[in-house]
Amino acid sequence: MRLAFFILAIIFCGAIGASIGWTIAGAIGLTGTPMALVAAFVGMVVATLLWIAGAALFPVKPDR
Repeated sequence: MRLAFFILAIIFCGAIGASIGWTIAGAIGLTGTPMALVAAFVGMVVATLLWIAGAALFPVKPDR
């Protein structure tokens, strides 16, 4: 169950990050390869920040 939760969290953070990255890259007027590169970079940063926020809000105790 825990593994499924982590997989869903990764998908969620990645999807939100990709959406925000694509929106920002399009908003500044980029197209083509530059847009994809900026969207990927921004998406990874946003996804990482979401993961950190989730880990801080919902800490997971290690298995014993």
